[in-house]
Amino acid sequence: MFPGMGGRGMNPSKMKQMMKQMGISTEEINDVEQVIIRKSDKDIVFNDASVTVMTAQGVDTYQIVGTPEEVEREVEIPDDDVKMVAEQAGTSEDAAREALKNTKGDLAEAITKLSESSE
Repeated sequence: MFPGMGGRGMNPSKMKQMMKQMGISTEEINDVEQVIIRKSDKDIVFNDASVTVMTAQGVDTYQIVGTPEEVEREVEIPDDDVKMVAEQAGTSEDAAREALKNTKGDLAEAITKLSESSE
């Protein structure tokens, strides 16, 4: 058991005192509008985030509290890829672009799907 802990938890002032003794400091970041975590295929967006920075032994740790929303990222398709797929599959550039979006930019899979659908 930790000193100062009762049935209701630790006394906030004792907690601050213990953290100070251990060289740990915390700071709330004000006016946060949005936090975005970017992954390869999607973003995790916090529109109502509360962010706290905890510094311990010279290392900053960020704590995000809020409601996450996962947003799929749209794959950027280069025009050169669209042209190549359209030529290889014998289709329009619009069809090639759509196939590339559906296959998340996979050239070979897009050509195969377009070739199969035209047979």
